[in-house]
Amino acid sequence: MAANAIREGKIVVFPTETVYGIGANALDEEASRRIFEIKGRAGDNPLIVHVSNIEMAERIAEIPREYRSAIERVWPAPLTLILKSRGRVAPSVTAGLDTVAVRMPAHDVALALIRESGVPVAAPSANLSKKPSSTSAAHALSYFNGKADIIIDSGRSAYGLESTVLDLEEFKVLRPGAFTPDDIEEIFGSVPSIESETFEKPKSPGTKYRHYSPSTPLFLSEVEVKELASILKDFGRSYEIGFIGSSDSCKRLRRYAKHRISLGRSDDLYSIASNLFDALIKIDEKGADFAVIEGFEERGIGIAIMNRIKKASDHKKFSNVSELEMLVRHLPGC
Repeated sequence: MAANAIREGKIVVFPTETVYGIGANALDEEASRRIFEIKGRAGDNPLIVHVSNIEMAERIAEIPREYRSAIERVWPAPLTLILKSRGRVAPSVTAGLDTVAVRMPAHDVALALIRESGVPVAAPSANLSKKPSSTSAAHALSYFNGKADIIIDSGRSAYGLESTVLDLEEFKVLRPGAFTPDDIEEIFGSVPSIESETFEKPKSPGTKYRHYSPSTPLFLSEVEVKELASILKDFGRSYEIGFIGSSDSCKRLRRYAKHRISLGRSDDLYSIASNLFDALIKIDEKGADFAVIEGFEERGIGIAIMNRIKKASDHKKFSNVSELEMLVRHLPGC
């Protein structure tokens, strides 16, 4: 039924191993444009095209000969590749670029949907523009109830962060994700560089615009939890404070932050990643005046975790009480 809907130009929300995607026939311009309309997504922000096998990828993109064997080894995986477009996908999908972002998801339901539909499926993350990505069908339903034609529920996403985007021409990570630089080196034999600047005309989703933000003002803490407790002590008399961080930090801050959401153990970064977007969605249900989020070590998947946290907080951070006072002073109503 979902595959028929894709072929008919309808919109289907479906699970992947990273996050849920909101998909349409990548060859159908009208259907692809509906994704932008439903999400409130800027037209210069390209979509990732999902395929079920490498032959389908080759129909829409040029696969460099020197990387073909590595790609065959790695796919399916949470890794998106920027490839030269053959000009066969809908123009809105590539945002007018001569490249196309392609990936083969490592999820049986996603692969079955694409295979059964017989067409590549353009699918960004299933969220409203700038909001946290969906890691469950319940999240997607809260965004797209009455807007998407079908939502497939397949439980929680395994990784909880979007795919890594790798530009093969420059061998550069444009968006860090669930596939780490070490993973890339192991498969491709080279260490990729990591893009740090915002693109004026982005090749990849997640590189230009603010993303993943809750409605609750969110600030990144750059201090140890003991010092954070001291900083929050006085604020707790005047504000309802939210906190997102490791289970241990949540325990240590129970007297200073009324609303606490645990991401899991700080030494298990994959659990932290898996729970991050769910926490960013849930913090809005708490009614906090503002929330503080803990930082994590930028290694492995921690690079992607911190990329999302920095975007979710709009790069607003503090390392002492004066800096937090300045941030709080600019809250609405202050």
